[in-house]
Amino acid sequence: MRFPEPDLAALAAAEEIDIETRAADGTVHRTIVWVMVRDGEVFLRSYKGPAGRWYRETLADPAVALHVDGRRLAASALPATDAASIEACSAGLREKYASSYSLQAMLAPSVLPTTLRLVPA
Repeated sequence: MRFPEPDLAALAAAEEIDIETRAADGTVHRTIVWVMVRDGEVFLRSYKGPAGRWYRETLADPAVALHVDGRRLAASALPATDAASIEACSAGLREKYASSYSLQAMLAPSVLPTTLRLVPA
């Protein structure tokens, strides 16, 4: 299942979005993240690796929301640790954020396993 084209276009165009996650105690958090759309698939990756709070909360409860252009998109996060997904996310990040000094942190071998695919909920 994929997001509708208008949502994919908004996510692809956004420099950053907020991801809404929920802690075990029910507390809702919003964190700014980079989002990557590649061949109709939506990917996120934690630059802090497995230690990132939003990433840990997402693994514990994959029901998340993406906030883009004033809209809230309900989503479900799936680990995308296969080589094709990791490379698709990395290639997209290299293209979209080529001029960012933070790009190398998103491509570090230690964070590659934190690649997630987001699908509409």
